[in-house]
Amino acid sequence: MIDRTIPFYNIILRCDSYRRKNAALAEGYSIVPYRRGYEKDWARLEYSLGDFDSVEEAESYFISTYLRGRGPLGNILFLVNEDNAVAGSCIAWQDRRGDSLVSSLHWLVVDEKYRGMGLGRALCCAAMDIFEEQGNFPIYIHTQPWSLKAIFLYLSLGFKLQKSDTFSHYVNEYHSAMTELMRIVSEKQFELLLELS
Repeated sequence: MIDRTIPFYNIILRCDSYRRKNAALAEGYSIVPYRRGYEKDWARLEYSLGDFDSVEEAESYFISTYLRGRGPLGNILFLVNEDNAVAGSCIAWQDRRGDSLVSSLHWLVVDEKYRGMGLGRALCCAAMDIFEEQGNFPIYIHTQPWSLKAIFLYLSLGFKLQKSDTFSHYVNEYHSAMTELMRIVSEKQFELLLELS
């Protein structure tokens, strides 16, 4: 479970190049593009994590952000199990950066019941493969200190913490975030964060 007692600060990561990683899916799982109705599953997942105040708010956000013609629906990925139940999602999208668009990875999420199986890595790699196929670099991510496991996943895929760079509407809060991260990670982990900044 995410520890939301950890203070929220905007963390920006950027990947300038990516080589495909071998991220095999556990048996019985597959990654598929958006299908009608999956917005309800996405809303359920994100609400369960506390990212929205209601399932209805989450679904409305998904529809207005992703289903209103802003990008290809094939870039919205869903992880399904052998019963075709949605277990996770990750979105290869674009956001504004000044006067242009940049690639950005959105909303990596895996249902808590399915964690610890490498499914988040596989989902993230599938989204990164889309960017790589399209030659869309750099790729940005916005996250926060309580998403610690995700931060280290992103770093392992070639992302680096940004001290000042940003995108979309986010204010880069690198120094405040690093102060918080120093409090909650091991010394070795913090050295890695500094090295990849």
